[in-house]
Amino acid sequence: MVDLKADNVSVTVDGIELVSNASLTIRPGELVAILGANGAGKTTLLRALLGLQKTSSGSVTLGGSDVSRLTSVERARHVAYLPQRRPIAWPNIVRDVVALGRFAHGAALGNLGAEDAAAVAMALSSCDLLHLAERRIDNLSGGELARVHFARALAAHSPLLIADEPVAELDPRHQFNVADLIGSYVREGGGALVVLHEITLAARIANRLVWMTDGRIVADGTPLETLTEKRLEEVYGVRARVQSKENDLDVRIDGAL
Repeated sequence: MVDLKADNVSVTVDGIELVSNASLTIRPGELVAILGANGAGKTTLLRALLGLQKTSSGSVTLGGSDVSRLTSVERARHVAYLPQRRPIAWPNIVRDVVALGRFAHGAALGNLGAEDAAAVAMALSSCDLLHLAERRIDNLSGGELARVHFARALAAHSPLLIADEPVAELDPRHQFNVADLIGSYVREGGGALVVLHEITLAARIANRLVWMTDGRIVADGTPLETLTEKRLEEVYGVRARVQSKENDLDVRIDGAL
């Protein structure tokens, strides 16, 4: 079992503390959503968990090893990462971009083994991209491109997935499609940590909600435990109503405070 564990992690950049004493653990079989307003430190925390952002204190381990000492290939074999910004160096075709998710397994572009090709095909199918597989990515819409990047992460078949706003730019149908894919990934034994702004969607799919404000984790628990009108007021500065309907939580935002 591969666990990702942060213990009292802080990140300071140019004298400004962006993350303060954050502790959390992600395990296979869990879907954890991070919630918080813009600038709360969510992306910085994700990058620190992956060893991509230097920490000023605390520790992060992946499978018991210091994440900062792992090579990029070792890290990629354990964690598939979908960043918020996903630049592409050249306008390749969709199939080849998705195949990049297999590089940590030794795959070579244009020369995929049977296992790699099967992983790519399954990711394309799962993300409704088979009909776009041979299209250049510079001819895609923003939502289509977002699905391509998510398919690349799925193709990696890593035990853990970290995704920063994976449903941004997607229409409602594909938002729920990606959410269901993440849920299936977890049910099949993976572990996922995702940043979401869609609060009701997060409550629907996540086992745990991690709430951040001003670089600090202020709550970590189940949706029923942590999703309250008071929490939404404190974290987002909004008036809201939270209603429970057949074990689902529905959030209605009435306005800013």
